[in-house]
Amino acid sequence: MTRLLLASASPARRATLRAAGIEPLVATSSVDEDAALAAARERFAGPQGVLDPVDAVLVLAQAKAHDVAAHLPDELAEADDLVVLGCDSMLELDGEILGKPRDEADATDRWRAMRGRAGTLHTGHWLVDLRQPDESAPAPRPGMLGAGRGAVLGDTSSTVVHFADLSDDEIAAYVATREPLAVAGAFTIDGLGGPFVERIEGDHHGVVGLSLPLLRTLLAQIDLPLHTLWNA
Repeated sequence: MTRLLLASASPARRATLRAAGIEPLVATSSVDEDAALAAARERFAGPQGVLDPVDAVLVLAQAKAHDVAAHLPDELAEADDLVVLGCDSMLELDGEILGKPRDEADATDRWRAMRGRAGTLHTGHWLVDLRQPDESAPAPRPGMLGAGRGAVLGDTSSTVVHFADLSDDEIAAYVATREPLAVAGAFTIDGLGGPFVERIEGDHHGVVGLSLPLLRTLLAQIDLPLHTLWNA
């Protein structure tokens, strides 16, 4: 039975998978995110050296998935039934990509800029298929990458988030909880920040940090139906 290895320590991502019937294995990467983005800008960005936010989160998701796949925990080193999933999220506001705030002052400034406005939360997803090939299996169907042939693939989920017009007191109280310091964009939709998100346009799960519909689509491309991971 195939097992999903989540290359992220995010409790929200793990909880999202669990709620969908998947109990993931978890391993964290040692990727230097700033260095990974700098390298990507040098390789792929245009003359202005700017990396599109949709691509930036995919670059980091890819880096994390490959790092975990290359440095499996000792107890998984010999496993031949793993598919690794890397994810990364950032908020785009006024064309700028925003990850986790540096400190409380940064989080406060973010919220003063975000309140009463809308931003786009991008979440990159990247799969690395580490399963051993099944030599007796039929050839992949058209459009499929095939099972257990070292497939790597990914995509980005993007959701527009409309923020409430918070007062200074509300911002101060929220930042004091320190929740905004631990998450991309300085907000949650499934935690204390929920009351401050008025509505979204897109996938709710993508805002939490892992788009289940997109994961289903990516898994289908390696001929792995999502439901086969239930309780795996």
